[in-house]
Amino acid sequence: MGRSRSVGALGAILVAGALLTACGSNSGATITLYNGQHPQTTEALVNAFEHESGITVQVRNDDEDVFANQIVAEGARSPADVIYTENSPPLEFLQQKHLLAPVAPSTLDHVPSKYNSPTGDWVGVSARVSVMIYNTTLLKADQLPASALDLADPQWKGKLAIAAGETDFQPIVSSVIRTYGEAAALRWLEALKANAGSHVYPDNETITSVVNSGQAAIGIINQYYWYREQVNVGASGMHSAIAYFAPGDVGYVINVSGAAVLKSSKHQADAQKFLAFVTSKQGQEIIGHGDSWEYPIGSGVSITPRGEVPLAQLRANPITVVELGDGAAAVALLQKVQLL
Repeated sequence: MGRSRSVGALGAILVAGALLTACGSNSGATITLYNGQHPQTTEALVNAFEHESGITVQVRNDDEDVFANQIVAEGARSPADVIYTENSPPLEFLQQKHLLAPVAPSTLDHVPSKYNSPTGDWVGVSARVSVMIYNTTLLKADQLPASALDLADPQWKGKLAIAAGETDFQPIVSSVIRTYGEAAALRWLEALKANAGSHVYPDNETITSVVNSGQAAIGIINQYYWYREQVNVGASGMHSAIAYFAPGDVGYVINVSGAAVLKSSKHQADAQKFLAFVTSKQGQEIIGHGDSWEYPIGSGVSITPRGEVPLAQLRANPITVVELGDGAAAVALLQKVQLL
């Protein structure tokens, strides 16, 4: 009797120990995330991942292009395990430098292949779409241009706001280059610069604010900035709206936010777990139901953020992540016209 109780107690202790070991098998493990995404998007994902996995994520925040160049400079000495970006070109840039590790095939399978690296070195996490934002006091919907190219018309002089240094703008430039060539894209950028004048801003948040306040009449942003502004100022504080360019227009671009594991990471397995989580059903539902206002694209999750046009109904330019490439041609033109 006493022996049986002793064995039973020992068994209970061993079972409890096994459960603790299973739940905390990654206890003490830490990965470093170079986060070029918005904190609103990343924070909820990181918190949930840490809770589920027991892995700590040290997050460093900066612009995605800054991190991409930093990783190249750091090489094999980089402390980063994962990079998470707003757009695909920085990931393509790093892939071409052979600095990324292959993503686990099971993780790539979470996301439609058109949103992933063509070589399997990064995975798509969410999507956004470029739109016009316009001040509803200064402009009516029937006055809006059909194409982003129309914003080069002199009628928009002094009315247009652009954030040419924002990496979200570069895919649009790449779209124009691919469709009409570099010479036409250069002329378009020169005209946009002239029309914007003093309304050249560092980021889309500023464009959203200045158009909403009436300091500028129109601008190009990704759609989620407008929804975040609405949350920040309230419906009564909104004096702007968003609209789409004509179906297939060069300014109507779906941008893919993605993540990758660095080849130099010393924590490959844990870093791969992070990618698997953010593309999992749980991770994608966090994006779809959270305050990021981005579209989830993985694990069959088709949530449409509140009030937005469903991703499947968008009629964007068909340019692919392969065709967007690393954005080098767009950056070169932006530098040529001194917008970078």
